Amino acid sequence: MSHLQAIIGNREIYSKDGLFVSLSPSDTRDAVNTFSNSTKDICREACESAKKAFPAWAKTPAPVRASVIQNFAGLIERNKLALAQLVTREMGKPIREALGDVQEAIDTCYFFISEGRRLYGQTIPSEMPQKELFTYRRPAGVFACITAGNFPVAVPSWYFVPALLCGNTCVWKPSEDTPETSFAFQRLLKAAGIPSGVFNVVFGEGQTTGASLVELVDEGLIDKVGFTGSTEVGRRIGEICGRNLQTPCLELGGKNPLVVAPDADIDAAVHGALWAAFGTAGQRCTSLGNLIIHESVKETFLSKFMAGLSQIKIGDPRSEDIFYGPMISRKFLDAHLSNLTNLIKPHHRLLTTQNGRIVQNDSWANFSGDSSNGLYAFPTVADNVQKSDEIFRTETFGPLINVLSFNHIDDAIELSNATGYGLSSSIYTKNMNWAYQFRTEIKAGMTSINNSTTGAEAHLPFGGNGKSGNGSRQSGIWVLDQFTRWQAVNVDLSGKLQLAQMETGYITPSETILPNQF
Repeated sequence: MSHLQAIIGNREIYSKDGLFVSLSPSDTRDAVNTFSNSTKDICREACESAKKAFPAWAKTPAPVRASVIQNFAGLIERNKLALAQLVTREMGKPIREALGDVQEAIDTCYFFISEGRRLYGQTIPSEMPQKELFTYRRPAGVFACITAGNFPVAVPSWYFVPALLCGNTCVWKPSEDTPETSFAFQRLLKAAGIPSGVFNVVFGEGQTTGASLVELVDEGLIDKVGFTGSTEVGRRIGEICGRNLQTPCLELGGKNPLVVAPDADIDAAVHGALWAAFGTAGQRCTSLGNLIIHESVKETFLSKFMAGLSQIKIGDPRSEDIFYGPMISRKFLDAHLSNLTNLIKPHHRLLTTQNGRIVQNDSWANFSGDSSNGLYAFPTVADNVQKSDEIFRTETFGPLINVLSFNHIDDAIELSNATGYGLSSSIYTKNMNWAYQFRTEIKAGMTSINNSTTGAEAHLPFGGNGKSGNGSRQSGIWVLDQFTRWQAVNVDLSGKLQLAQMETGYITPSETILPNQF
């Protein structure tokens, strides 16, 4: 029996080789679907298809390209619940969050539909007579992108909606954790009217298909690379792109700080920290990593925080009231358990008694569902973490957070910046001087004042610095610079060669005012 391997030029390609199975993490007996790893030759064919389709798509008027995005938005809206249910089944995100994931894609589409009529250039005055200067946005070319499975609808829309709108053609290697959701994404985009060859998909695992796709940059088949994932892989992609004089769009990990000031609204901060720490089982790049609490309110805060934590519901993500569900896949659960074994040290004070191990039905008071075949992990809170600890600077990507204390805003900012990551950050305070200093001195690409570390909106720039990314940004008008290249055009109507700077008729003063010795 053959299984879906790739979609090239709107043609589905099947293979019997290199199979991998998408299992539901809430019940690993539930095989969502089986796919086949795309080989390097298949990846090459996909890139060649995109390259062939590029000239016609780039010449298609931007408002016409935007009409495809408008159709796509309408189709997602009409299929919102079904798509969200698929997300919940395939990667374990609670249905309420899954609906938000899909809504983010809808919001992204509607934001960029109007950008199809606003891909503005400029008319610039020349210093020469009878000469006109213009700037234009031109598409980058073939865009290859590798995405993660924790936001299987929202994040691909961040990349592909603006990329397609700007006139690029695309090759997508979606996460091996959510291939069925990605297949649904592609089918909706095809139904929206995307021309053959403009959007191609290669299914497969990161170490095989993903690596093969990025290697094609060296063959001149890819003009722009996007990647959401680990810092380690991002570095390797950056090296390949760098030697080809390309700048990739890298959205990497985080060790995001949340600071609680002595004057903070404790209840609000507790709610924000709980959501930042354990929403999506801590499997967001913007999840809380280091909870940094002023020593004067630390015990009060932790008492309320742990009381709130004890009340959250863990379990079957199909239930409306579930706070978090399973880990995305076995590899993420195994990595989480490995972190608990290797990063927790004797001087750490564990505030949760189960030490983050696998949840059983009767081991969490508010567990709902059947844990016997699910990939559920306990929430873990490690107190007394020090800046010198490995866990302080390691992205753990699971329901595990660190607690540190401080006594001055300078110390809090220093701790916030010391991990080397710079994605998201947060401070809870009523002191506007502290808020101003924090947002000015923090090295993160995103900062919240009296709000959680998580929560992106489609019209704000999303991205990080340091180990969290190379300064590229998703969302909003800023992402247009990722998918277009500026072209400067000058039109000389004088009928002769005019030499700028040398023959420019600048007006000179009529007399010398200052003495020559000056």
